Parts: sequence; structure tokens; C-alpha cells
Amino acid sequence: MDEPGLKDFFGRLVHDSVLDLHFGAMTSHIRIRLIRILALAAFMSGALAQESDLTQIKEQELEEVREQISRLKQSMDRRAAARDRITGELQAAEVRISETRLHLRELERQHAFSRKKKAELDGRLEVKATELAEESRQLAAQVRSAYTSGQQERMKLLLNQHDPATLGRLMTYYRYFSEFRSENIDAVNGHIRELGDLREQAAAEEIRLGGLARARTADLRELKTAQEKRQGLLTTLQFKIAQEGSEIERLAAQEQDLARLIAELTTILSDYPITSEEPFRDLKGRLTWPIAGSLLHDFGQPRASGHLKWHGVVLAAPRGREIRAVYHGRVIFADWLAGMGLLVIVDHGEGYMTLYGYNETTLKIVGDWVAPGDVIATVGDSGGQVRSGLYFEIRQGTKTLNPRSWVTRQPTVH
Repeated sequence: MDEPGLKDFFGRLVHDSVLDLHFGAMTSHIRIRLIRILALAAFMSGALAQESDLTQIKEQELEEVREQISRLKQSMDRRAAARDRITGELQAAEVRISETRLHLRELERQHAFSRKKKAELDGRLEVKATELAEESRQLAAQVRSAYTSGQQERMKLLLNQHDPATLGRLMTYYRYFSEFRSENIDAVNGHIRELGDLREQAAAEEIRLGGLARARTADLRELKTAQEKRQGLLTTLQFKIAQEGSEIERLAAQEQDLARLIAELTTILSDYPITSEEPFRDLKGRLTWPIAGSLLHDFGQPRASGHLKWHGVVLAAPRGREIRAVYHGRVIFADWLAGMGLLVIVDHGEGYMTLYGYNETTLKIVGDWVAPGDVIATVGDSGGQVRSGLYFEIRQGTKTLNPRSWVTRQPTVH
């Protein structure tokens, strides 16, 4: 019960007791009732204060967790930059691309809303203009009629009628008719003002649409520049790998980075357990894929000339497709990581985690709670991938699990 509700509740109880006191001496029954009311009020007030304190503590704890994860990420970035300057530049370029695409996404949302609002205003303008034209036509006819008859109308009524009662009724009708014309004039003036307001709103919305279009054009230019820089970095990186024969070492280092990240996150979050209606471990064979896509790389499949293997699956899908959480959980990581690009990690409790990599944009932040089917990211090619898709991995602690054993249907093989 919220605080205003409690005040009303206790107010009614005390009021009833005061009435009892007013109409009779205070009996032991009434004294007991008042004592109980006051005790209950004190208890509930304390409970509300405690709940408020707990909420504040939880928010502080969440902020501390975010700061710890941020420091961990900065440390990993420094290590990656020490190994490879190009990786750091690639990260900056891909993060910039992601931010620009997020801004474009918001602009598109605003543009769609503004277009809808403009269409509604145009529709209302058309209706009001039609109503105004009809009212103006009727008013013009009334004015012409009044001008033609002039003041002779009343004189004719006076001269042609001998029955005072009939004459009185006709004069009353005449007065009503005159008032009706006056009301019509007021209505027309009111509609003229409404039409003017609607035109101003439509013009303002047109200006807003123009501003959104210009912002979108600027974002697209910036996006193109960032993409060209990214492509140049990828070409340089691929040449460097081919020249030094360092692909295996680079991929192994990235795997170690991910394993270290998972271990550190597990330590940080050990004091914040997650409980669900149904444990994640019981969902084997019942999950749905995060996206609809074809299988590009399978769990356990060799990579890097057989020296390493895939710890998750890669599903090929078009850029921008929405990625959905497979189950209830809490976002514990949403940032760029070498080899994974923009990565989202969701903690499902009891050490179970799902990882979503190569994203174009991430739509959640650390601490966000998600439900099955919630959109958490969009498909991309970040992390230096040559084509768009989703890297999807399931873990229990440090152990990677085959995602295909956890889903209801198998993807098509690319």
C-alpha cells in the first residue's frame, strides 16, 4: 500500500474511534483498538521507510557494480591496446558507427512520429476547412436574407397580426433567429481561430521534419566516414596478420580476454544472485534462437587451421535485424570486446550466461533486467567481421555449452 493510501486508511480508522469516544466513554475495547491502530501505523510507516532505504541501497549497489565493470573494461582495453594499436582504433571506429546508428534509429522513430502527427494535423485541417466553408455559406445566406428584409420584418409582423399571443410568439421566434445568427457568427470566428492554430502546428511540424531530415543526412555522412575508416583498419589488420602469421595468437588472446572477463564478472556479481520462476538449467531443449538466421559456424567446429575451435555458433543474418534475449536475466556486460565487437552478456543465475556478439548496436545497459523475447541488440559485423551475423554462446561458469542442444529447432545450414 502506498503512503497516501496508508494515510487514508489510518485516517478512517482513527475517525471511527474518535466517533466512538464522542458518543460514549472510552471503554477498554476502544482503548485496545486505538493502541492497535497506533501500533499498526508505526509498523507500516517503518516498513515503508525500510522499503525506501532498501531501494536506495539497491541503486547504490547497482552503481557500484557498474563502476567495477567499467574499471574492468578499461583494464582490458589497456591490455588489448598494448598488444595491438590497430585493435584500439578498430574499437573506436566501430563504437562510433554503433553510436551513429543508434542516433539514426532514434531519428527514424522521431521522424515516423512527426510524419504521423503531420498527417493527423492535415486531416484535421481538411475537416475544419470543410466545416468552415459550410458555416460561412450558411452565414452568408442569412446575412443576405437579413439585409434584404431589413427592419421591415418586425413592422410586417406588427401590421399583419391581430392576435397578441400569435404576435408575441412570432417576435420571440424572430429574436431566437437573430440570436442564432449571432451564434453562427461566433462559431465561424471560432473555427477560423482553430484553423489558424492548426496551420501553425502543421507548419511547426513541417519545420521539425526538415530538421530531422537534415540531422539524418549529417549522421549518414558521419556513418559513411566511420565505415570507410573501419574498412581501412580491417585491410591493414588483415595484411598485418598475413605478414606476421599471427592469426592463431590473436584469436587465442581474444579467447583469453573473454574467459578473463567472464571470470571477473562472476566474481563481481557473486553477491547478487538471480532467481527465476524456472531455473535456466531446466530449459534445455526449450529455448528459441535469438534471431532467425542460417548457421555459419557451429559449436566445436575447428577454426584457425584447426588450432582452435568455436565455443558458440555464428548465425548469418542481415545487418540491423533485432536480437532477442532467450530467457529472463540481468545484463551484466554491454560493451565492445576484441574479437566479439559489441557484446551483450545476460546472467540467468546459477552461473548460466548467454552471450550475444558481433552486434551493430546494443540496446541495453548493465543492470537492465530482460525477459524472453526482449530486444537487446541488432545484428552487425563488429569485432572486425567480414559479414554480418550473430555470435551466440551459452556458458555455465567457465564451461561453454552447445547452443544447439538448448533450442527447440535447428537452424538452416548456410
